[in-house]
Amino acid sequence: MSLCPRQRCQTALSRLALLGLLALSGCTSIGDFGRLQPGLVSDDIHDWVGKDAALHAGAPVSTDNLTDDERTLRDLAFPLIEPPYDRQRWNAAVYEYGIDRSFRRELWIEDPTAYYRHLQANYHRSSAGRYSELMDDIRNDIVRIGPFVVTARRVVDFDRRREAALQSIADLSPAERHNAEARVGENSLTIAWVQHSLTERCAGYRLALEHLAVAEPDAEAGDVDRVLTQLQQEIAADGLVSEPHFAAAPVTAATPVLR
Repeated sequence: MSLCPRQRCQTALSRLALLGLLALSGCTSIGDFGRLQPGLVSDDIHDWVGKDAALHAGAPVSTDNLTDDERTLRDLAFPLIEPPYDRQRWNAAVYEYGIDRSFRRELWIEDPTAYYRHLQANYHRSSAGRYSELMDDIRNDIVRIGPFVVTARRVVDFDRRREAALQSIADLSPAERHNAEARVGENSLTIAWVQHSLTERCAGYRLALEHLAVAEPDAEAGDVDRVLTQLQQEIAADGLVSEPHFAAAPVTAATPVLR
């Protein structure tokens, strides 16, 4: 459904206001490891992550407030689903805040050649620069996985308790039961989205490394291969949920509630 003129105007004004703030704060929103600068961070900045994961799987969306762990889960999930080459874009803050859905739609496009094209397009004085950028992106993902998995395990544990409580509490209203079950689904789908994204990202890294090794052979290729293998092993070891089928585009939330 297209936006009415008033909604388009409000969206444009929101974007301009945020970009104006960035201009005053130094023209960039990105800090260490691709995170927003502290002054720009607000609660629920990534609450759309769980909602989008549910919508793309055709699942319902909960209206309950996020717990602290659920909010952290979404905060830690975003840089693991955002393409690594998008982190320094001029419009990265608009992207991260989720003001414009056309930005987020790109997160669902799977193209294993995209990372290599980015690597080739970036200016580097030598081949070592491209290998170094690839190595840095892989290592950054390895650093991010640990905190995400720790939080995800806590969320999964509390969701199991929540499901047990749903079975034992008889006087819950249909809305309470629906929202609780939908939130369990959102959390599970958020974790699955990260797992799915990391698997696809590794495929992009592997393709880039293989093509780079042919186009610009360098001794660093072996080091990159070892770090990439470590990332793939960590992803395989940290699987917390089974991966659902994600739709190619957002769909209307389904009536059945996830369990």
